[in-house]
Amino acid sequence: MRALLARARRLGFLLRELTGENTYERYVAHTRAHDGDAEVLTRRAFEHRRTDRREADPREGFRCC
Repeated sequence: MRALLARARRLGFLLRELTGENTYERYVAHTRAHDGDAEVLTRRAFEHRRTDRREADPREGFRCC
């Protein structure tokens, strides 16, 4: 049973990595570790900024729809 639970956790972790869900958690951890007084963006603001930067970068292609 323990092995099954460990595999399920690992699969969940991998899925979060592949979909980018962990990006915000890494941002928060990095911001707090390097500057404890810095304002941490909300998840919504972070995702807006991330999308804007991705769409502004010509190497990432463009979004047609």
